[in-house]
Amino acid sequence: MIVTSLQNKELNEIQELLEGGAIEMAEIRLDRCALEEEEIEELFSGSDVPLIATCRMAEESQAPQLLELAIRAGAKYVDLEMEAPAAVGRRIREACREYGTVLIRSYHNFENTPPLQVLQSLVDRARQFGGEVVKMVTTATSEADNETLRALYKNAAPGTLVAFCMGEKGSASRLEALKQGAPFTYACLSEEEATAPGQWTTKAMQEAVYGRYRFIEARNLPMPASKSFAQRAIIAAALAEGTSQLSAYSPCGDNESAIRAARSLGARVEVEGRLLTVTGIGAAEGSLTLGQIHTGESGFLTRLMIPLLSVLSTGPVRVTGEKTLLNRPLADAHDIMAAYGVRLYPETPAAAGSEGRKNDCYLPLEVAGPLIPGRADVSGKGGSQLLSGLLAALPLCRDKSVLYVHDPRSIPYLFITVDVLKKFGIRMGSEMEGGEDFLETQDWSLCTGVNFRIKGNQRYQAADFAIEADWSGAAPFLVAGAIFGDVEVTGLDTRSLQADISIMDILMEAGASMSQLDGPDGPIHVRRAPLSPFRTDLNNCPDLFPMVAVLAAFCPGESHILGVERLRHKETDRAAAIERMLRQMGVPVQTEQDEMTISGMGLTQRLATGRLLKGGEYPSYGDHRMVMALKVASLGADAPVVIDDVDCVAKSFPHFNEMFSVMTGIDRSSPIQ
Repeated sequence: MIVTSLQNKELNEIQELLEGGAIEMAEIRLDRCALEEEEIEELFSGSDVPLIATCRMAEESQAPQLLELAIRAGAKYVDLEMEAPAAVGRRIREACREYGTVLIRSYHNFENTPPLQVLQSLVDRARQFGGEVVKMVTTATSEADNETLRALYKNAAPGTLVAFCMGEKGSASRLEALKQGAPFTYACLSEEEATAPGQWTTKAMQEAVYGRYRFIEARNLPMPASKSFAQRAIIAAALAEGTSQLSAYSPCGDNESAIRAARSLGARVEVEGRLLTVTGIGAAEGSLTLGQIHTGESGFLTRLMIPLLSVLSTGPVRVTGEKTLLNRPLADAHDIMAAYGVRLYPETPAAAGSEGRKNDCYLPLEVAGPLIPGRADVSGKGGSQLLSGLLAALPLCRDKSVLYVHDPRSIPYLFITVDVLKKFGIRMGSEMEGGEDFLETQDWSLCTGVNFRIKGNQRYQAADFAIEADWSGAAPFLVAGAIFGDVEVTGLDTRSLQADISIMDILMEAGASMSQLDGPDGPIHVRRAPLSPFRTDLNNCPDLFPMVAVLAAFCPGESHILGVERLRHKETDRAAAIERMLRQMGVPVQTEQDEMTISGMGLTQRLATGRLLKGGEYPSYGDHRMVMALKVASLGADAPVVIDDVDCVAKSFPHFNEMFSVMTGIDRSSPIQ
C-alpha cells in the first residue's frame, strides 16, 4: 500500500484529507503536527484509514507519551526509531501488545548506505526489539546502494520489511520496495511537502502501481436473512400450536424448500414481502400420517426432517431431494438414528460410489420410526445437522432423553438450534466438556463433548421474532472490502451465534481495518489495510472455507486453514474444488490431511509486479459458495473470470450477483491493465 506522510497539518486538515478518499494509508508526524492530546485521541480513534503514528525522539521530548496516546486511541501502527532508549522501547512494546498495535522499528541514515552485513544485523536487532515490521531507510549514492537494500528482502518474511533508499539516486527504490514484498512504501502530498529526499508524490506512486485498476467502494449493502435461522424457524413454527410471525425473511432456494416442507406437514404458510405468517399443526408424537416429503437441495433440511418424521409419522416416510443433494452422503446417519431405534432404508445404496463410507446413505430413502427416547452417545465428526434434527424431535417424545455428542463439529449450529427452539417454548439443558485449555478459553474448537438433557412430552408454541441476517452471505463482501477497497454492510448482529461470524476474527487477525458504529447491530465497515498470513480452524464453520482461501491468496506469506475434511461432501468435494481453483489462478496451495496451506501475495505487490490471479473459464461445480469465492477472486485477476453457472447462488443468496455488481460499480469484462 502507499502511505502518505503528513506533517505541518492541523486536525481538521488531516481529517479532510483522510475523508477525501485519495489517501489509502497515512503516517502522522506527531513531532511536526501541532496536535493537542485530545486531538490525537480524536484522530486515531475516529479514522478508518490505517494510520501510522511516529515521533522523532531527537526532536520531541514528549515522544513516548504522544506515541502511547496514539496507541491507546487506536493507531494501527506505531513507528519507533532504533535509537530510542531501551526503557522507551520496552514501554512502547508493552503498549502495542496491550492494544494490538503493530510496532515498526525503523532505522534512518541520511548520509550513506552501510554494507549489507551491517544492515542485516540492524534488521535482526530491530526484530529482537519487537519490530513486527522493520523499516530500513538509507541514502543512495549509487545504484549499488539500491542493490544493497534490495538484498535485505531475501532473508525477510513477506510483508515484514520496508527497505528503500532516499535521494535522487534512490527514488526508484521506493517503488521497487513494493515489488519486493514491502507491505507499504511512503509518499507525500506534493513535492513541497516531502518528508525526505527522493520521495514520490502519492498521485505519482498510485499511477505507477495501480495504473487503471479501480478499487471498490460500496455503502449500505443489506444482507439477506440467515438460512440457518430461517429454516429452523419455519419448521419449528410449522410444528407449533397457533400462528407465528417471522419478520426480516428473505427467500432463497433452501428457505423455499423449508416452506414447502412445512406445508407438507400440514402447516399454512403465507408470504407477504419479508413477513412469514405460519399457522402450525400443534405437532405431537405420532400425530401425522405422511407418505413422502421433498427437501429440495438442502442438506440441512433433510437432516433436520429425518428425526422429526420418525417421531411425527405413524408409518414410514419417503424422503426425496434433488440436484447435488442426491450425490451427497448422509454421514453416519444409520448409526446415529439407530441409537434411538430409527431405521433408514436407502433406495439406491450403490449410488454411494467409491467415496462413500459403510455407514453413509443417500437420498431417496425411507425413514421408519418410531423415535425411542433414551440416552445415546453419538459422534459429531460428521457435522451438526442430523443432531439438530434430534434436538428438535426428542422433546416431542413421551419420555426424557440424553444426547451426548463426542468429537463435536459445527458446535455453533447446535446452539443456533437450541436458541430457535427456545423461542418456540422448547427447553433443554446443555453442558460442554473439554480440557484445561477449553475451560480457560471457552474456545469451541477445543470442546471434546456436549451433553444435552431433553425433557419429553413438550409442545411447540407459536412465536413472533425477526430472523437474523446472514453472516455466511456477508463474508464475500467483507473479504472483498478487506482486499480490494472499502465496503459497508448492514443488518448483521455481532452478538449472533452463527458460526460464520468467525469471519470477523479471521479478518482482524489478517490485519483488515474494521469498525462498527451504532451498537452491535450497526453497519460494519471494512477497508483495505496491509494484510498478514493467518492460521484458523474452520471445523466449526466450513462454509467460510472458499472465501477464506481467497483471502489467504492476498495475504503475503503462508496461511494455514484447518477443516479440510469437513468439505469433502458439500455440494461438491469442496476441498478439491478450492485447490483446483487456486492452482488455476496461479496460487501455490498444498493440502495435508485436515490442513490447507496457501502461499499468498498482497494485492499491491501483485499489481506492482503484474502477478495478478489468472482469469479464464472456471467451473462452479454447482456450488454456491464456490461461485461467491470466484466472484471475489475475479477482482484481482488479470482477465475476466468466466463461471459456468452463476445462478446456483440462488440456493442461499438469490440476489448475490446483483449485489456484487452494485458493490463493484464498474465493468470488469475487460482485463486489468
